[in-house]
Amino acid sequence: MTQDQWQAVDAYISDLLVPEDDALAEALTASDAAGLPRINVAPNQGKLLHLLARVQGARTALEIGTLGGYSTIWLARALPADGRLISLEYDPAHAEVARANIARAGLDKVVEVRTGAALDTLPRIAAEPGAGPFDLVFIDADKRNNARYVEWALRLTRPGSVIIVDNVVRGGAVVDGSSEDPSIVGTREMFELVAREARLEATAVQTVGVKGYDGMLVARVIV
Repeated sequence: MTQDQWQAVDAYISDLLVPEDDALAEALTASDAAGLPRINVAPNQGKLLHLLARVQGARTALEIGTLGGYSTIWLARALPADGRLISLEYDPAHAEVARANIARAGLDKVVEVRTGAALDTLPRIAAEPGAGPFDLVFIDADKRNNARYVEWALRLTRPGSVIIVDNVVRGGAVVDGSSEDPSIVGTREMFELVAREARLEATAVQTVGVKGYDGMLVARVIV
């Protein structure tokens, strides 16, 4: 199959099962206008995150990597009105776009976007009374730190929580053990950590679509 076919199938699925609404469309438009990279999840993947959070019965969620808030909106819509989602974004300009998009979607009472390096912010969250445990953690940030993010996710969750890591196949390059690409090295470190971590059960799936060839890891905290 070709990229054109993958895109056509994604469009077919999204047209039938993921109807576009104003808040999500405007979030993408605003992100484009602000010059943010087009690396947000695809609509059908956003719906998948939403459904996973629903199935989980999540009331609290942590997102590492906000970008323009597109995936944030999908996740926040799955939470109850008194739920809470903390999203971490390194770039202050991206965070401002995300906050505006989230407010436009009517979710600013549920979502808090925090700015700064996640590895600096996560210890502060862990020290906050009542900040966790989170029912769901979605990791979609710089891939070199994927293993560290999973380690922090374990500290900030409970048995039964779900941890999702995006972009784990890297166009198939994840199998290259000789790669010096920090994103590949970091993703392989994450896989190896999850494989040996007795507190997790996990799998990963390969995906194709408008975002090309990649994949997603889903893990459940069991201890």
